[in-house]
Amino acid sequence: MRVLVEALHIAAGIAVALLIGAVASWAYPLAEHDVWLVTGVAILCVILMGVGPMRRAMTADRAGKDTRDA
Repeated sequence: MRVLVEALHIAAGIAVALLIGAVASWAYPLAEHDVWLVTGVAILCVILMGVGPMRRAMTADRAGKDTRDA
């Protein structure tokens, strides 16, 4: 269950990055290439930042214990 929550957090982060990229690209079409480049880097960062929590969630689910982040 914890893994599902972490996966949803990552998916939400990617969706928000895409939404912001689309709005920025629409608002400033001259920099469309740069906007999507930065959006891609932001998506990569969201994924990389989700690796640690995803690993901890998998470990906690396998162990079957209730851990709480402080």
